[in-house]
Amino acid sequence: MRTLLTAPTAQAKMTKSAKSGVYLPYILHLAPARESGYQTCPKATAGCAAACLNTAGRGAFTNVQRARIEKTKLFFEQRAQFLAQLVDEIGKAERKAEKLGKTLTVRLNGTSDLQWEVYKAFNGKTIFEVFPNVVFYDYTKIANRDVSNIPNYSLTFSLAESNATDVSKAIGNGMNVAVVFRDTLPETWQGMPVIDGDVDDLRFLDPKFVIVGLRAKGKAKKDTTGFVQD
Repeated sequence: MRTLLTAPTAQAKMTKSAKSGVYLPYILHLAPARESGYQTCPKATAGCAAACLNTAGRGAFTNVQRARIEKTKLFFEQRAQFLAQLVDEIGKAERKAEKLGKTLTVRLNGTSDLQWEVYKAFNGKTIFEVFPNVVFYDYTKIANRDVSNIPNYSLTFSLAESNATDVSKAIGNGMNVAVVFRDTLPETWQGMPVIDGDVDDLRFLDPKFVIVGLRAKGKAKKDTTGFVQD
């Protein structure tokens, strides 16, 4: 079976994160929405689907897409095997990070939006409980996810063209809000300060109550749905 996690040198923003010298970042890419036949993005919108980074970078290659579909099917059809492999890979990555004197970070939803806090990975424990010293983080469109009781997992809410009403709920659950802008990032948005989310992917270091500004990339540059803010 292919490896589940992607090495830190395989993606631009992950490479930027690794250059901090403090963290060793890894990411898990599954097939988004229903591309595998299973739904991995329950709150997907037309805008986010059109702008999805699933086909960006190495994702443009057929073999990469095939691998993501294969991993997604394994998750839904043989979950125990999938989770056992995930535990094994994170364990190896954590040991590598320790040897390098770094902290391992793992983004489980690179191109999906699964609620990992509900899955038991090993001996009745979630993946966050199995690896309490690993920093986990994700973007999500599921505003009612409350992970405040999970000290090593943080979430950033992703604004789309049709979920603005969920923003206050997400903020109430301790999330910052990621907003995609077409060109330059404004200093503020909807009265909240905007920080540059393209500097790195280390969202767990962001101050609270900010907008994480992201510049439109790839297909998003031509967005007409309202997903990208002008």
